[in-house]
Amino acid sequence: MDDERDDMNMDFSEPGATRVTYEMDDGVRLVGETFGPDDAPAVVLAHGGGQTRYAWSRVAKRLGAAGWHAVALDLRGHGESDWDAAGDYTIPRFGRDLEQVARQFAQPPVIVGASLGGNAGLLVAGQGADAPCRGLVLVDITPKIDEKGVDKIIGFMGKHLEDGFASYDEAAEAIAGYTDRGERRSNRDSLRRYLRERPDGRLRWHWDPQFIVGRKSSRMAPESLGQLEGALAAATVPILLVRGSNSDLVNDDSVAEFLKIAPKAQFRDVTGAGHMIVGDRNDVFAETLDDFLNGL
Repeated sequence: MDDERDDMNMDFSEPGATRVTYEMDDGVRLVGETFGPDDAPAVVLAHGGGQTRYAWSRVAKRLGAAGWHAVALDLRGHGESDWDAAGDYTIPRFGRDLEQVARQFAQPPVIVGASLGGNAGLLVAGQGADAPCRGLVLVDITPKIDEKGVDKIIGFMGKHLEDGFASYDEAAEAIAGYTDRGERRSNRDSLRRYLRERPDGRLRWHWDPQFIVGRKSSRMAPESLGQLEGALAAATVPILLVRGSNSDLVNDDSVAEFLKIAPKAQFRDVTGAGHMIVGDRNDVFAETLDDFLNGL
């Protein structure tokens, strides 16, 4: 595994950011970066599966400039964080990681989680009065999601798992096809944070292949769904659900079921955004997040 990760020691931090690391109870080291005053109220940003902390770059910079202590994390097996030798990339494991990070702060942080990061955050918030967070923002994720949307995501992630890409242009074309944008919006500088050149010269995703290997079905195990729904019901902190109106994962039934379990939660629909709300409508998402945080 070390030979495949020679370039993982490179520092891709944003200008003006402070690089931080957190060691988990199993020895896995998580890498992140912070913006804003160290002694300010914290906001922990957890990305979706297959992403990195850079999915939050503009949001984190904005939060830091507004006086928050924004912490954007690379989840285990992603970006510059360690890969799990045992291949434990279950939602409870990500949840334990996020809980351990949240407990590093003098005051409980607000957790903002997209997709996978949102599920992990929900397990943290679901500890009731003992939850080490004071608010939760779920970005296009609910316990019950559209299985067809999950199939689309898993299919794309698995398609290029072994062969990778011959060039950044080829990768950009593949991403454009997946997002249905019809144009290549990604450039080499941004893609180098998501792809790594391997010894054979091919570019492959930054994340551990074990994260996706074996995930052939979109169906969530009943016990996992029950755990997430139980966490949502047990959460006592303010919750905001932000959905992209064109989401492949969170449909109207998902939202209705969510609000049935958590009737006090806030809900915002972002017009013109898909599952990647932060990338599709960053301005609208940032304003929505500002309103929620200021309300706390």
